[in-house]
Amino acid sequence: MKQTKTGKKPRKTTAGPIREKARTMKNLVAAVGKVLKKKGYPGLSIANIAVEAKVDRKLVYAYFGNLDNLVETYITEQDYWKTKAKKQIAKLLEQDQMSKEEMHGLLFGQFETVLQDKTLQRILQWELSEPNTSLRKLADAREEVGEELIQKLEKNIGKDGLDIRAVLALQTAGLYYLAIHAKSNGSTFCGIDINEAEGRKRIETTLMDILEKIDEKKNQN
Repeated sequence: MKQTKTGKKPRKTTAGPIREKARTMKNLVAAVGKVLKKKGYPGLSIANIAVEAKVDRKLVYAYFGNLDNLVETYITEQDYWKTKAKKQIAKLLEQDQMSKEEMHGLLFGQFETVLQDKTLQRILQWELSEPNTSLRKLADAREEVGEELIQKLEKNIGKDGLDIRAVLALQTAGLYYLAIHAKSNGSTFCGIDINEAEGRKRIETTLMDILEKIDEKKNQN
């Protein structure tokens, strides 16, 4: 590459546009979350997102192809398994087995994340309220990874005794609901206040107690 008279290499002419595209894409993805908070799921239109991002609506098509791809990008970036737990899950998938302590950490970490993240709460409510291709794809992907993790857990604490898959289903669904319920109206649930540290500690302890009971049941058979 030729140098300028000052001895410095000339800037690549493509660097600016590439950075601008990346900024615009990031801005559009963030705008999805803003529209979701302001207008709810029905408000997620290309027009509303473009207005929120302060860009031409044509850029949604240029950078993402369509609205579904843009929304899917946003949802994926918010998912606990794809973001905060990504490294933890990758490490667990490399192992031959998974301990009850590791499963407990994954489940309770998810609970705490949902409890603190209003955007994630809205996405989960959306996932339950109406059919959506992007949400279904994310749920299916989560199920595939979950299946691998459950199989690793079964190698450790076994399949005998209590139905571990049913227990995990109840635990996961219950944790989701408790977190959303606590933040939606702030009321207690079965007399437990999830918004207080003592209430969350009771859930954390009992979550582990149940996994311990499964392990004990296996050892008795």
